[in-house]
Amino acid sequence: MPRFIIEDDFWSLFPHAKIGTVICQGIDNSKRDVEIYEKLLQEAEKEAHTFLSMDEFSRNPVISVWREAFQKFKTKKGARCSIEALLKRVKNGNHIGTINPLVDIYNSISLRYGLPCGGEDIDTFAGDIRLALATGTEPFIPLGSDENAPPYEGEIVYKDDAGAICRCWNWREAQRTMLTEQTKNAFLCIELIDETRSDEFHMALKELSDLVSQHLGGIVRIEVLDRNNKEMTIFE
Repeated sequence: MPRFIIEDDFWSLFPHAKIGTVICQGIDNSKRDVEIYEKLLQEAEKEAHTFLSMDEFSRNPVISVWREAFQKFKTKKGARCSIEALLKRVKNGNHIGTINPLVDIYNSISLRYGLPCGGEDIDTFAGDIRLALATGTEPFIPLGSDENAPPYEGEIVYKDDAGAICRCWNWREAQRTMLTEQTKNAFLCIELIDETRSDEFHMALKELSDLVSQHLGGIVRIEVLDRNNKEMTIFE
């Protein structure tokens, strides 16, 4: 059974972090009722403006906390947290378009709660998935590319036995493990480094789980990892 393991080298940098997972089994991620997801995203974009009260974009707390976090490990120049990328589009008036139901759902949650969310297709994993510091030798083909762009040594990555899955913690995902309309089993996650937002974190996980169950069916469960609970079985 595949496991999700968060290595000690991660906890040494972020001892108070929490990684919330939503494991989805037997879902139907095919595109139907696109207007439902368009509406979800449009409403989430409106709510996201509550996180953009400061005129200087980088001074908004949901942005600055991740800017500071990215200074603690090796990153590619210009790499930014996924929530920053979404909020920048909202600030600039650029609509977040639909991709597929799972991605649309987690993007809407990310915008509503100002937290980074991501997801991968479990059936593409090779062995266990780990959140750890990279060795720098992990193969990585970025989403939308066909060229290998391995992480730096000391960069935080999600990875499995076949290579990196997401670079710079939550910046850029791999083509190999991306969610598609054919995805039946999905690993979704929400990441928290600001301890003062624990309530919102748990609310976001619950809403993410509920939306997947409501729209895509299947079996959905939530599990949260922290420094006292560093690993979990993805499928029982």
